[in-house]
Amino acid sequence: MSIDELLDMMDEVLDRAVNLPLTGGRSAVDADKLRDIIDDIRLNLPVEIKQAKSIVSDRSEIIGIARREADDILKKAQERARVLVSQDVITKQAQERAAEILAQAQAKAREMKQVSQEFSDNILRQSEEVLAHNLLEVKNARAALRGKRPAQEQQPKGEEN
Repeated sequence: MSIDELLDMMDEVLDRAVNLPLTGGRSAVDADKLRDIIDDIRLNLPVEIKQAKSIVSDRSEIIGIARREADDILKKAQERARVLVSQDVITKQAQERAAEILAQAQAKAREMKQVSQEFSDNILRQSEEVLAHNLLEVKNARAALRGKRPAQEQQPKGEEN
């Protein structure tokens, strides 16, 4: 079950709560049911954390692939340069071409690294937002259980969690 579904179940339990007379609007809820739902939420949180770790791992893998490709391009460029240097007539041309290939390989490696870092950062930011949102919902649910205002209302303006 997803965290959103579990939070919806918690919301339903709160909706079904019985208002207690002479308590200032306090309600009686099925505490065991809420504890079961909270336990299920705790069991489901590690999945999202594993996803975030997987994203970090994928980022490292992408950077590794980019480095291997750059190394392969550099090796090919160096080998080609050696062959061309052995031919006296085209030695100068070979050196120029090798430098071009090397510059292209380095530029491509930098570009691939930047793109992979931006992609990973975006995925991690999205995961962080989802986790922050889910944490706020859990805090609000807990605050509601205690009869307090939701966390987002208690927080001073200009501050973020």
